[in-house]
Amino acid sequence: MTVPSWVPIRDELRNEEPYGAPQIDVPVRLNTNENPYGPSEKAAADIAGAVHQAALELNRYPDREAWALREALAAYLGHGLTADRVWAANGSNEVMQQILQAFGGPGRTVLSFAPTYSMYPEYARNTHTRWVAGRRREDFAIDVPAAVALVEAEQPDVVFLTSPNNPTGTALAPEELRAVLDVAPGMVVVDEAYAEFRREGTPTALELLAGHPRLIVTRTMSKAFALAGGRLGYLAADPAVVDALRIVRLPYHLSSVTQATALGALRHTDELLAQVDALRTTRDETADWLAERGYDVAASDANFVLFGHFPDRHAVWEGLVDRGVLIREVGPDGWLRVSIGTPEEMQAFRAALMEVGPR
Repeated sequence: MTVPSWVPIRDELRNEEPYGAPQIDVPVRLNTNENPYGPSEKAAADIAGAVHQAALELNRYPDREAWALREALAAYLGHGLTADRVWAANGSNEVMQQILQAFGGPGRTVLSFAPTYSMYPEYARNTHTRWVAGRRREDFAIDVPAAVALVEAEQPDVVFLTSPNNPTGTALAPEELRAVLDVAPGMVVVDEAYAEFRREGTPTALELLAGHPRLIVTRTMSKAFALAGGRLGYLAADPAVVDALRIVRLPYHLSSVTQATALGALRHTDELLAQVDALRTTRDETADWLAERGYDVAASDANFVLFGHFPDRHAVWEGLVDRGVLIREVGPDGWLRVSIGTPEEMQAFRAALMEVGPR
């Protein structure tokens, strides 16, 4: 996309493309890591009732602190968290942008390790924060000595660590996180958007919060809670860090409708998370099936699987689309990512991939 010359956009934005996965009308869409199982009629009715109550007072501004929601999120996360240690915004995207608005900016640096979430450099660009990307190992894990050396050399104001990582699905061990925390001079953000899908025994960075006041752990309700349309992301951190984010938030940034929707969903946590185990099982079955057919498969603790290598991955992607299956052409060259859907959707994916074959 090229912005016309008469539009006085910032120079570094002029030839940029808006973020977004392809939206193609096909029967099987497995490209955006959505939860294929929506809320039940009971949960949907409860959420709708909460939204109805909120609608009766839409002439009033929402609770700008979203206190009731933050209390509910703290209770869900556990680990002794309280509302003053939780912050919420419109998706984890806004959470991340607020973090860089508060702790990044001109003359400051944010560092991460590629391949990782493709929006991170865009958050950096949009906040005038210098972007530095180290490299992960061939197995997509963090090379701890190299990571520590890069942090010591760059002295970043913010480090993004993604666990499980997107697009690879790779989770980080506590000792890997501690190694970075021990040398990072600024904030360390552990993006746990897919945390609920991690395999049994894989820890959460929430366990490290008590001893690391500059640690931020971010989550979302889009994935495990099947609330992608609700746009609710949140984080856990030291109360002083939360207060810093309150300085840069827009007035009344979280609508009454969004808060009511999220609170309604949290009342049905057990039901909405009940499908997570099924998705984990389907993920592992998918990974095994791909490996049995000779594909390289990244170990995944998320609700997707990255697999390869393809000499021409775009041709494979197109072949799948021609057969009514949409996955994501993302990550390192030669790799593709498939989100985990229903058993029927995954069967359609397998059949289509068998027809397309390696290219």
